[in-house]
Amino acid sequence: MSSLEGPVHAPAQPPILNPAGGANQIRVRAYNERLVLSLVRLYGALSKADIARRSGLSAQTVSVIMRELEKEGLLSRGAPVRGRVGQPSIPMHLNPDAVYSFGVKMGRRSADLVLMDFVGNIRMQLHKTYAYPLPGDFLDFIVSGIAELEGRLDAQQRSRIAGIGIAAPFELWNWAEEVGSPPGAMDVWRGFDLQGEVTKRVSYPVFLQNDATSACGAELVFGVGPSYPDFVYFFIGSFIGGGIVLNSAIFSGRTGTAGAIGPLPVRGKNGETLQLLEIASIFVLENMLRERGIDPEPLWYSADDWVDFGEAMELWIQDSAKALAQAIVAAASIIDFSAAVIDGGFPGWVRERIVRATMREAEKLDLQGVVMPEIIEGAVGSQARAIGGASLPIFARYLTDQNVLFKEIENAEGA
Repeated sequence: MSSLEGPVHAPAQPPILNPAGGANQIRVRAYNERLVLSLVRLYGALSKADIARRSGLSAQTVSVIMRELEKEGLLSRGAPVRGRVGQPSIPMHLNPDAVYSFGVKMGRRSADLVLMDFVGNIRMQLHKTYAYPLPGDFLDFIVSGIAELEGRLDAQQRSRIAGIGIAAPFELWNWAEEVGSPPGAMDVWRGFDLQGEVTKRVSYPVFLQNDATSACGAELVFGVGPSYPDFVYFFIGSFIGGGIVLNSAIFSGRTGTAGAIGPLPVRGKNGETLQLLEIASIFVLENMLRERGIDPEPLWYSADDWVDFGEAMELWIQDSAKALAQAIVAAASIIDFSAAVIDGGFPGWVRERIVRATMREAEKLDLQGVVMPEIIEGAVGSQARAIGGASLPIFARYLTDQNVLFKEIENAEGA
């Protein structure tokens, strides 16, 4: 299944790029170019004067950089904006067709391959479902899918592809029982170098990031990030995962597992202690449907084409909301997040129902001593993982650390 065009979203949290390290003018110039591109991406369109003010670079430096970026086709001129005095201001914006990137989402029941442009639009996408993921099938999907999408591009467009970003869950073998795979079938993932194996088969740079972290990064940059510098993020996929954003940057912790969300202990409906993922995950809904003789396969056809499964879905939403409310209170007891963001691999109407139910359940809990965050819907949507993955190559080559951008905003507003 494929489709053309899509909503505008933004890259996920990039690696931190350090402009320091000596007086290498080429390196400094490259960083300044990244900063200009990043500011333009964040605001949509900026004039030279706006960029100079927000970046702290001199007007002359900005002029040189923007002239070069326009020459390379990375920036395009907008219509002149005339003020009361002086020359008209010319806003510059990113050229969507300047750069493309492949993003791959590997889930426990399905995979997606997207081609994203420079401003985060999904231009093309492919979708594949399976009973459970196996390395050979997944590699075939990536290689054949890239070949198919490349075939729809001309030579110039293919030359503008920055790379491939893969968003995948880690330690897949630990979830063999939950996904219903035969005993030992998922053990093939132990020690499997997914990034290395994909690199052998394609001609582009390959990046790998945890799927929930990718989704959280996409939400930080293209979603609610500018409005909420600190938030706890829940992405409900086959298994629920998430992330933590502090001071407009993803916090991954000492071992890189901070904000995993799924293992949070919550109270089940029978009073037993369970992990959050055992309640608020799509595989739970899948099992509930199967127990009632309802075919659960439509859950995996397309995240945006779910049907209302009636009583079973409502029960799953209510159970998930109770568990999510407990998890949010527990998280807020440690860090006073400004928001708790809920998104997932389902259409917006399902997300809205879950968020509203979670808000109601949170009001029933003992909140003494807890400063509750605002419970809100995610803004990126069901393709957040693939979008986050596709953003990795673009950030690595063209953009700068998102945390730097927000610091630039604060400095500019405080000036």
